Order: sequence, then C-alpha cells, then structure tokens
Amino acid sequence: MTASKSLRALREAIVLEHLESENEHEFAAAVGAFDHPRCEIAATGEVFEGSAAFAGYYARSHAACPDQQNHLVELHHADEAVIVELALDGTRLGRPFRARTTAFFLFDGARLVGKRLYGDAHAPALTC
Repeated sequence: MTASKSLRALREAIVLEHLESENEHEFAAAVGAFDHPRCEIAATGEVFEGSAAFAGYYARSHAACPDQQNHLVELHHADEAVIVELALDGTRLGRPFRARTTAFFLFDGARLVGKRLYGDAHAPALTC
C-alpha cells in the first residue's frame, strides 16, 4: 500500500527535523524524533536500542567527530521508510573527512521507529 501524500510529507518533515537536530548537536531532540529509538549500523552490526543507548551512540560520535555535519544528497520514499543519501563531513583525529552514507528511516504509520545506516565500516563517519 502506498503511503498517502500527507503521510509522506509528515514522514519527510520528521526525518529532516531529525537531521537538522543532528547538525545542531541537539541530540536529545534527535533521539526524541523516534517513538521507538533504535539505530542500527549495518556495516558493524551495532544496534543501539532505546533512548539511553541511542544517546550514548551520539555522545561517542560527538566526542570522536565534534564538528560532523550531514548534508542531504537525495531523499526517497518507500511504503514503510524514508531513505536518504547523505554526505557526511567533519574532522576525526585532526584530519578532515567526507563520506557518503545511506540511512533508512523506518516508520510504522506516522511513527518513526528506527534508523538503519549503511556505509563503509572503515569510513571515519561510521567509526565516529
């Protein structure tokens, strides 16, 4: 079943607000976008389940890459997901990096219930 235009617009707004919260380093708001906070890093197999674990992931990422920013490249809608391609840039261990990644934002109706990140396991952005 194809999501209605209004549901697609709502989902897109939730994802864009989440991404902006990450760029502003407002991690409580980024986690708060999820009805069920869950982040999976496909390349490493890591899963951050629940608010505390997800917040811990952000704390670790921010400590390693304090200036990391995401830049939207493409956004696509699927029946139960919003899929975004991102260019990530920042500094890790004093060296600038830029990497591409894809994130699947998983929905149950209008509820954001998960985020699955795909990318190179050795890219600085996924090890931040």
